[in-house]
Amino acid sequence: MLILSRKKDQAIKIGDDITITIIDIHGDQVKIGVEAPRAVKVFRQEVFNAIKTENTAAATVNTDKIGDLSKILGK
Repeated sequence: MLILSRKKDQAIKIGDDITITIIDIHGDQVKIGVEAPRAVKVFRQEVFNAIKTENTAAATVNTDKIGDLSKILGK
């Protein structure tokens, strides 16, 4: 992990297309701005984790339901 110190209104570049700017600092809260191409998805970590969990659950095969479907289709 790369650790950088930045002050308000200073920025970090990631590649040619992504800029992270420190917008404001209040106590232990830091507001950041992210400039990135629309094709780059940017999420808070907790939202990303929730999406990943939901996608994993949706991709899990429920064998009971498949068995029921096979009976309906006569296979």
